[in-house]
Amino acid sequence: MAYWIYLARVIGLIANILSIAIFIRAILSWFPVSGNNIFVAIIYQITEPILAPLRRVIPPIGGMDLSPLVAILILQFVAQAL
Repeated sequence: MAYWIYLARVIGLIANILSIAIFIRAILSWFPVSGNNIFVAIIYQITEPILAPLRRVIPPIGGMDLSPLVAILILQFVAQAL
C-alpha cells in the first residue's frame, strides 16, 4: 500500500517540475533568446512532447498560444487527483 503513496508523490513531483518548465518556456517566448543556449534547448526538449499535441488540438486565439496554460492546468489536475 505504501508504494502507491510514493508513486503518487513522484508523479506529483514530476507534474510540478513539468509545470515549472512550461511556465519558464512561456516566459522565454516573450524575449529574443537564442536557440543555441543550452538552458533554452533543455527547456524546449522537456516541454515540446507535452505542448506539441496540445497545439494540434488548440488553435491560437488572437495570436496567443494557449497550449502552455492548458498543459499546466492538466498537469496540476493530475497532480492534485493523485
